[in-house]
Amino acid sequence: MIQISALPAFTDNYIWLLQDHRTQRCAVVDPGDAAPVQAWLAAHPGWVLSDILITHHHHDHVGGVEQLKNATDAKVYGPASETIPARDVALKDNDRISVLGWDFEVYAVPGHTLGHIAFYHHGLLFCGDTLFAAGCGRLFEGTPEQMHTSLSRLASLPEDTLVYCTHEYTLSNLKFAIAVEPGNPDTAARLEKVTAQRAAGIMTLPSTLALEKLTNPFLRVDETSVKEKVDERSGTQNRGPSAVFAALRAWKDKF
Repeated sequence: MIQISALPAFTDNYIWLLQDHRTQRCAVVDPGDAAPVQAWLAAHPGWVLSDILITHHHHDHVGGVEQLKNATDAKVYGPASETIPARDVALKDNDRISVLGWDFEVYAVPGHTLGHIAFYHHGLLFCGDTLFAAGCGRLFEGTPEQMHTSLSRLASLPEDTLVYCTHEYTLSNLKFAIAVEPGNPDTAARLEKVTAQRAAGIMTLPSTLALEKLTNPFLRVDETSVKEKVDERSGTQNRGPSAVFAALRAWKDKF
């Protein structure tokens, strides 16, 4: 069995660590800082870092790659259309890779960045900064249409899929979600639970796609309650789901 755990980095990043206890090989996803990974390896003698998975080029996701590569000779996987330090394998949409004996499908999910990718193994999704718990990434490079398409693609995966995003943004995202849907009982219940978790210093990830579909406004742009609230705020009729998404993202940027 492969165990997945989080190595906290910076103020709110998580570096996901995948551990294969049969072989004592491990992999990390988006190591923006080498230090937490090296500290874990130092505390677990005999373990070898064999693979590094990268979702996109932002420094808080790639900053530790070269140092880890030089220290361990791990194989680095990353998006083909972005500049990824020490990348060995350039990945495009619908590629498949094998890491620690698990097959992963690669999905192009542009929006946050143009070349952003996600890694999917049945039941698990490593989605970087595309889909967050109760939110989504800012549009630094892509269009609202691209991000809406990317999120819709991820939302079509099985509902029991565990969502491993890379930031502890859940509480602030839920405060926005409740502003969008004040009458949503699932969002209210999740906000109460997450507020308690964060007060106790407990991480709120992974999420599930089922929970995201109930409480994440960016996956709920087809819901009448979301559309009406967005229309009310903007004073316009946002006709299609992408337009609702665009208005919602613009609102969140200033929230």
